[in-house]
Amino acid sequence: LKVRYPNHIFLLRGNHECESVNRVYGFFSECKRRYSQALWEAQLDLFSVLPIAAIISERIFCIHGGLSPSLESLSQIEHLERPLAIPTKGMLIDFLWSDPDADVRGWAESDRGISYTFGADVVSNFLAQNNFDLMVRAHQVVESGYELFADRKLVTLFSAPNYCGE
Repeated sequence: LKVRYPNHIFLLRGNHECESVNRVYGFFSECKRRYSQALWEAQLDLFSVLPIAAIISERIFCIHGGLSPSLESLSQIEHLERPLAIPTKGMLIDFLWSDPDADVRGWAESDRGISYTFGADVVSNFLAQNNFDLMVRAHQVVESGYELFADRKLVTLFSAPNYCGE
């Protein structure tokens, strides 16, 4: 789609677009088996320059994972210098790994063992602070391909059927 509609489709970096994760989940071995390790390394270079977030029509905030307790201003995202290596903790890892949780108010440690979960209050405060109407994210397998959260202020989209057998 990006090739066909280059001015209308925008790719964001997700948690699988880093060396450690795509090695574990088979991207490295598939590239090496079908093409070459050099192709995989070129893909890593590409992944390192993908944007972390996007804003649609000044009203919709898009990100792969979620928010971060370290995020105080959108300018922090704007000033991230690419290429980006993904650290083991901090704001950048949160953008790729954090998840909403209906049972959480504020922030809580994630059961994934990395990053945080955040409550509907965090979503509402973030949207109000930045004059957004909606947050769109991915990162979690959800029934029917989408799931609404925080009084329809956040939508999780997931378009990979049978991901890891789920």
